[in-house]
Amino acid sequence: MILYIYNLNLKKIILQKNNIKLRALEPEDLDFLYQTENNTAFWEVSSMQTPFSKFILKQYLENSHQDIFEAKQLRLIIEHKNKAIGMIDLFDFNPQHHRAGIGILIVKKYQNMGFANTALQLLIGFAFETLNLHQLYANITVDNKNSIKLFTTNNFKEIGIKKDWIFSNSKFKDEILLQLIRK
Repeated sequence: MILYIYNLNLKKIILQKNNIKLRALEPEDLDFLYQTENNTAFWEVSSMQTPFSKFILKQYLENSHQDIFEAKQLRLIIEHKNKAIGMIDLFDFNPQHHRAGIGILIVKKYQNMGFANTALQLLIGFAFETLNLHQLYANITVDNKNSIKLFTTNNFKEIGIKKDWIFSNSKFKDEILLQLIRK
C-alpha cells in the first residue's frame, strides 16, 4: 500500500522514491513494531525504559489512523521492496508555529545503504510542501555520527548542544539540536 495524501489542490502525493516507500502503519506491522520497539539498542533515542506488549502495540495500530492535526504526530513505515526496514516520524507537530520534530530508525541490517537518506528527503518534502511547515528539528546524541551526517547532508544546521541531556549506560551524553528552516 502506498500512502496517498492530497494537498489543497487535490494533487495526489506519493511518498516513494527509487526503491523506498513511506507508508501508513498497517495491522500487519504488529510483529515489526514489536521487534523494533522492544529492541533495547534503540531505547536510548526513544526514551523507552520498559518493553511494549503486543496488546499495547495492537491498540496503538488501531489508533494510528488519526490525522496528524489530531494526534500531533505521524509515524510512517519505511519500506524497501515491500519489506519494512524502519520508521520515520514527525512528532511534536505544531501547526500554529509550522514546525515539527523528526526522527528516523532503520534496522541494523539495512543501515548505511542510503535508505535513511531517501526516506528523510521524502519526509522533508512532505512536511514542507504538504503540511506547509516552516521548520523541522532533530535531536541527536553527539556520538551518533551516522545520524549527524544524515541530517547535515540534508541541510540541517547545528544550532545548539544540550549538555548532559541523555543518561545512558551509567553516563550522561550531550545532545545536538539540528534545525532545517524552509527558505
